[in-house]
Amino acid sequence: MNSDVWFRAGIIIIYGSSIDASPHSHHAIQLAWPRSNCGCTFDNKEINTAVVIDSNTQHQLKMDEGWILLVEPSSELGVALKKKLEGRPSRRFEGSSLSFNHPKNSRDLMEHLSSLFESLGLSTMLALFNQTQTTDPRIRTLLIELSQCLDGQCLKPNHWRASDVAKKLALSESRFLHLFSEELGIPWRPYLLWCRMICAVRAILKGASATDAAYMAGFSDSSHLSRSFRKMFGMTIRQAKSVFQES
Repeated sequence: MNSDVWFRAGIIIIYGSSIDASPHSHHAIQLAWPRSNCGCTFDNKEINTAVVIDSNTQHQLKMDEGWILLVEPSSELGVALKKKLEGRPSRRFEGSSLSFNHPKNSRDLMEHLSSLFESLGLSTMLALFNQTQTTDPRIRTLLIELSQCLDGQCLKPNHWRASDVAKKLALSESRFLHLFSEELGIPWRPYLLWCRMICAVRAILKGASATDAAYMAGFSDSSHLSRSFRKMFGMTIRQAKSVFQES
């Protein structure tokens, strides 16, 4: 089925089918929530409830329809999911059956995710999906500038060094890093890395070569981009391109 994709700070949200059913691992913590009676196997065992998979844990997921969230481990949500694992490489959550229809818009997205997060006891995490709630005007301005960069002609990543950004905001580097993490629920450096990888994929979707997209987003070459992307998300750039085009 076609997939829909949403991006948030340190989070990629996909509604559709699993991308790669072969055994693999990735840096991002994964939360999968299959639709009821739509066929889902996790490590060759049939499941019908949500499952959380820890960072860098080899696993095999085949899902015909449902949610997949890829989460930065150092983010506030990633830390909360890690706690839910209670030291295990993965954990299934009974009683979290999904019966919703395919989400039609962002309102549907939040309604569906509310049910998922409530079933996991993580309702307080939903605020992280709304970046407009950022209270500090300096961080809001920074996010607007970064968004314009990603949507248009990208600036080289050295423009986004924490020390330079902090100076521009009239903050010490340590104060800036603390404030950003506090406002966004994710540290600056992993946030920026996610932005750079998404920037590269967007450039490829607009017709740029993998080499040009990699250079634009600050990777040394297309191989560096591909390795970084596979390590983070467990998928190739080609697989990501296919999924994002569908959305």
